[in-house]
Amino acid sequence: MPDYKFRTIDAAGKIRNDTMVASNPMELEKRLGSMGFDLLSYKEQNKAGGSAFRSKSISRRELINFTFHIEQLIKSGVPLIDSLKDIRDSLEYSHFTDILQTVIDDIEGGKTLSLALAEHPAIFDNVYVTLVRIGEETGQLAEVLKDLADTIRWQDELVSQTKKIMIYPAIVSVIVLLVVAFLMMYLMPQLLPFIKNIGSDIPLHTQILIDLSHIFVEYWYLIFSAPFVIYFCLKFVARKNQNFKYYLDGVKLKIWIFGPLMTKIKLARFANYFAMMYSSGITVLDSLKISEQMVDNLVLEDSIDKARTSISEGVMISKSFEAVGVFPSMIVRMLKVGEDTGAMDDALLNVSYFYNREVKESIDKIEPTILPILTVILGGIMMWIMMAVLGPVYDAVSGVKL
Repeated sequence: MPDYKFRTIDAAGKIRNDTMVASNPMELEKRLGSMGFDLLSYKEQNKAGGSAFRSKSISRRELINFTFHIEQLIKSGVPLIDSLKDIRDSLEYSHFTDILQTVIDDIEGGKTLSLALAEHPAIFDNVYVTLVRIGEETGQLAEVLKDLADTIRWQDELVSQTKKIMIYPAIVSVIVLLVVAFLMMYLMPQLLPFIKNIGSDIPLHTQILIDLSHIFVEYWYLIFSAPFVIYFCLKFVARKNQNFKYYLDGVKLKIWIFGPLMTKIKLARFANYFAMMYSSGITVLDSLKISEQMVDNLVLEDSIDKARTSISEGVMISKSFEAVGVFPSMIVRMLKVGEDTGAMDDALLNVSYFYNREVKESIDKIEPTILPILTVILGGIMMWIMMAVLGPVYDAVSGVKL
């Protein structure tokens, strides 16, 4: 379907400009009219640019609210179409409003909810669509949507906590860099003539400081641009070379302090989705295949894929995960208990709970760990500069004979 760039006016007289996908101008006008807008003008856009809104996404909070509201309406017995229309009408006009209208039109045209959502992969990922499809097939759509809303809300809280603990260390790190740059580029050049005029030999650590100051003054643009250049170069090479990306993903998991936390966060996400899909009726192999895409790390993906291959060959789930060497022994024991008792659902939920707790505890420990380290680094830099500057002065004064 083509994209249309349109101009509308609402009942309050407010004029809006946006884009929407429609099969023809009549359908465009009908869709806008159902949302309370009168079409003033439109123009079909070049299809080469792709769908105007399929490439866009929405915030995680919007997705949580949508999932929660549709779950509540369906649970209350409201028909699916009416539920979607109620949600659409309760929102202020936005990009997501157009998405919902398209979903409604697709369902009225004969598609299921999962097929209609699958048309918008930037918003509803493979896991979301698959779970909705399972909910439709089993008649437990409300229960599946509730689990989805809880999982997405957990992810949102996790991201918020991670950002929160990183704000202060990031600010302190920036301040440290600015202080060092000020000392090297402004203070040292002014102190350099004084140090040289003292007449005594310049100590090694003072000479190193002078040389560093000279490098900062002469090549400051390279120093400040180097982190960004390195970042984008690594990202470009990783995109082009899978072996390098695999190596880089392995390094990410081993970075001091942040590596173990990143591993726990990714495995917690995997455990949540794995448990949710298995409890929804998806087979172990299919659950692993879908949920391994959620870890966003080639090393972990490869490990989970090896476990899935081992399970497909008849090896027990606990043995397969133990052979991978990524999951802690406690989790392997949980899975073994689930196999022995036949309560694999409970075992997977315990795995999910274990990782959720581990991630929260790790996040709580990081901030108290980082702050003293940054303080020591800043104090060490300041002490080195003071010794490098005052050392020659002290030597000259102590050498004066009264």
